[in-house]
Amino acid sequence: MTKRPKWLEALTGTARINPDEYSPITSRNRVVSLGYALAGWLYMLRRQRNTWLQAVASVAVVALGLWLGIDALRWAILVLTITMVWMAEFMNAAVEAAINLASAERHPMAQVGKDVASAAVLLGVVASVLVGLLILGPPLIDKLGW
Repeated sequence: MTKRPKWLEALTGTARINPDEYSPITSRNRVVSLGYALAGWLYMLRRQRNTWLQAVASVAVVALGLWLGIDALRWAILVLTITMVWMAEFMNAAVEAAINLASAERHPMAQVGKDVASAAVLLGVVASVLVGLLILGPPLIDKLGW
């Protein structure tokens, strides 16, 4: 057996890790997995204040899009943009939970992890506002007759 180059080992090593060996809870049942995902979503709605702000903003954008009668391409872009913000917020909460689990004491690198995860959410929100203005702005101006 020939030794693999270091770069190839670094590239492919992660794919050979069996998560079942490290995770106390795994499920191959798709319905159970869906239940875990819904539990995560309910956690976000119950425990994370920003999730409710995002829910209200999402409903407002969808209502505005319906009122303006935007086309399918614009809907696709809006749905992807809304989803991007939700995903960033969910990942931020997951990073924060993992950091809190790793250590209860304050550590500068824990702060970096939390701040960077929060910055990802901020970036997603700023991008979503810009996309929303670009997509909904012109038809809104037309509809209002400005």
